Amino acid sequence: MSKPAVLQVSRYPAWDQERLDAAFTVHRWFEAADQEALLGAHGGAIRAIATNGELGADAALIGRLPALEIIAVYGVGYDAVDVAAASARGVRVTNTPDVLTDDVADLAVGMMLAAWRGIVLGDAWVRSGRWAAEGAMPLQRRVSGGRAGVFGLGRIGRAVARRLGAFDMEVAYTSRSPKADAEPAWAYVADPVELARRSDVLFVTLQATAATRRIVGAEVIEAVGPDGLIVNVSRGANVDEGALIRALQSGRLGGAALDVFENEPNVDPRLLDCPNLLLQPHQGSATEATRKAMGQLTFDNLAAHFAGRPLLTPVV
Repeated sequence: MSKPAVLQVSRYPAWDQERLDAAFTVHRWFEAADQEALLGAHGGAIRAIATNGELGADAALIGRLPALEIIAVYGVGYDAVDVAAASARGVRVTNTPDVLTDDVADLAVGMMLAAWRGIVLGDAWVRSGRWAAEGAMPLQRRVSGGRAGVFGLGRIGRAVARRLGAFDMEVAYTSRSPKADAEPAWAYVADPVELARRSDVLFVTLQATAATRRIVGAEVIEAVGPDGLIVNVSRGANVDEGALIRALQSGRLGGAALDVFENEPNVDPRLLDCPNLLLQPHQGSATEATRKAMGQLTFDNLAAHFAGRPLLTPVV
């Protein structure tokens, strides 16, 4: 019996690649010198797309694959997949929630600590010899006891909020509606601007959709204020980068810590010169344990589909 044909859009780690190659006939879109030729030769037989949260699968690609049955996303975000186009064709979509929640939340809190306690500056202060030559570096910002806002109380938002309790922080959150599973100490604030206004640090953890594009705009950014910090571990598109840059350059925003960007990995060069800005290369889920769990879940969804079993983590 022939193995199901899979179009692999994005590169996977070696341990995932071996498993995928053993179970399926894999056509590596990301390696193809002529992608049109690949589709011409094999598009009619491809039954699955294996992709990631950044590359996804657009309507044009979905439309070129008449036998397509499932799109498996290696990642929790699926905003790069045209879910409407997939649903119209009866194509299933899966992602990898939960397995990366803790790592992303850990990094979000770590970025707050790094930004407010000057951890990167401190390392450079020692290495450059400035400690010996100039003495102590400038005083930094206290974390414990501050006010935190969590914009989007999904899996990652809840994990961030729980961690903030260890720092005795006052936590408030914004979501479409109050969450029944929110801890009693977490205050619900319906208006994102009001949440920003009452927060020393605003964590952006909401799912990216067409409705959330640049939802953290100039009004929200400036409400955080010249002493505040914005930490974004969701999607770059959720924040208006132009407004963020202007607020940082003018001092209307105290600082930002970003793991995601609108046009990653081609980061807006203006960000590189912004003051009080901590940058990370979208590494929220980038631990070996989590990436292995993500790859396993991606594979297990594909295997379940072709075995006629229920999908483990369906989006649609």
